[in-house]
Amino acid sequence: MASPSRHDLVLLGPVQTPVPSAFTGRRAGSGLHKDLLSRMQRFRGATYLKDGAITAQSLDAEGRHCTDADWHSWHILAVDEKGDVRGCSRYTSYRNPIDFGELAVGRSALAQSDVWGAKLKMAIDRARRKATEQNRFFVELGGWAISENLRCTTEALRIALATCALGDYLGGGVGVTTATVRHNSAGILRKIGGSPLVVDNTELPRYFDPQYNCEMEILCFDSTKPSAKFLPWINLMKSEMAAMPVITAHPAACVEIRPDKTAVPEFGATMRMAYGW
Repeated sequence: MASPSRHDLVLLGPVQTPVPSAFTGRRAGSGLHKDLLSRMQRFRGATYLKDGAITAQSLDAEGRHCTDADWHSWHILAVDEKGDVRGCSRYTSYRNPIDFGELAVGRSALAQSDVWGAKLKMAIDRARRKATEQNRFFVELGGWAISENLRCTTEALRIALATCALGDYLGGGVGVTTATVRHNSAGILRKIGGSPLVVDNTELPRYFDPQYNCEMEILCFDSTKPSAKFLPWINLMKSEMAAMPVITAHPAACVEIRPDKTAVPEFGATMRMAYGW
């Protein structure tokens, strides 16, 4: 892979969820959060539209590609010196039970298949049980997009590794992602630890998704089992995670989020204004 100039990585916290106290580089500000979220949605929309993954009708009047998951998810953004988004991913964790059909994977074309839909649900139910038994979160990764000039570079890999590191930093998770075969996105995720779903010794296949007009794969992840080759890089990203700028939507009290659905307040916590955006 080529090595372009590095972009700053920025985290956007979920709109209604307090940021864990382990993040020391956080900054509250609904205006800044709204602006960066809008920039990300416009960037993602423009990227998907150019790829033919969506039509113009999928965008709002401001050119944004918006999903319900955007509001209650973490986002990792690669931002250039002008503050423009050049890459992004989304990390959604589920603390409460949710119907299979409400998951992104549950709305996929494979989920609607008469042949594979039931097997996919079995695989997802098994992953959710594993997360519960191990007191971890069930998560979905998605919203992958990167600017054309950064594809096949280390920046694409860096965003994927940062997403893995974020999951481990937030308490670990078991989850899935729907990844496009286009631009080798699925291939990159396989290299860092993603694996196909298997039911009854049968690997769930690639499938064509008419919604995104491309071949897709559904890959599963376990934050405790990344690829050994990339583990040092993921650990490095974790070591940088605490001081990474985290933009929150409101100045809520800082809390430590635990997988057992409890929140432990950190009294007297202050917001560090470490990044003068």
